[in-house]
Amino acid sequence: MAGFWRFIEILDLQPEITDKPGAIVLTEAKGEIKFEEVSFSYIERKKVLSRINLMVEAGATVALVGPSGAGKTTICNLIPRFYELDSGRITIDGIDIQDITIKSLRDNIGLVQQDVFMFSGTIRENIMYGRLNATEEEMIKAAKDANAHQFIRELPQGYETVIGERGIKLSGGQKQRLSIARMFLKNPPILVLDEATSSLDNESERIIQDSLKRLSIGRTTFIIAHRLTTIRNADTILVLTDKGIEEQGTHEELMINNRVYAGLLRTSLKWKSELI
Repeated sequence: MAGFWRFIEILDLQPEITDKPGAIVLTEAKGEIKFEEVSFSYIERKKVLSRINLMVEAGATVALVGPSGAGKTTICNLIPRFYELDSGRITIDGIDIQDITIKSLRDNIGLVQQDVFMFSGTIRENIMYGRLNATEEEMIKAAKDANAHQFIRELPQGYETVIGERGIKLSGGQKQRLSIARMFLKNPPILVLDEATSSLDNESERIIQDSLKRLSIGRTTFIIAHRLTTIRNADTILVLTDKGIEEQGTHEELMINNRVYAGLLRTSLKWKSELI
């Protein structure tokens, strides 16, 4: 009974972030995203982001790098309104996200994280959470696009294999591929990849990177990565520090500047060579 009443309490909670009166439904988003003087703090008077300005063209790939606590994940969490801004505004295709219904806003955004959540059920069910009304052919195609179809076929019951709570019967790379298959099925115009390969071995990382590269084609993509070698081909790299966006440009431009990004990359490569 104690668990039941706690369950009821959770169901009765009212969300702090709600639709404003007259909010519109976002349909067929192109994916142009603009930050205008955006400031945000988790704790009053302690700014995580201060007056951030950023323009991302539809279909562009933006990589966010920098030390922990600089605001990389925060920037991405503000787009689907997981948190509200202190000031400024964020627009998608010129529309303020606060003027968009939360459901339609989040329907247009796909999120692939380091910590993949798998439900206790079959592989088929876990992929279908990406789009519940998808056909069998669409579901299998999504698995193939995510480089997951082959290992699924080798399982005892194939797509009907029960994977256990949080996917306990699968490896980290296999769970990540199922998560990517969900995103192929959802087919969002905006994609956020939050440390999606940081906990994988080299072989799994290579397979996942191939899937993510395919997934990001034609989508506005934000990549948060500690392994700097994985984001060299991004259209724009943002280097965040406690001062905000310290540098911005392509890999080649930032290496020529020889400032924060170049230093981070040299440190990363040195650390990797020492491990070898």
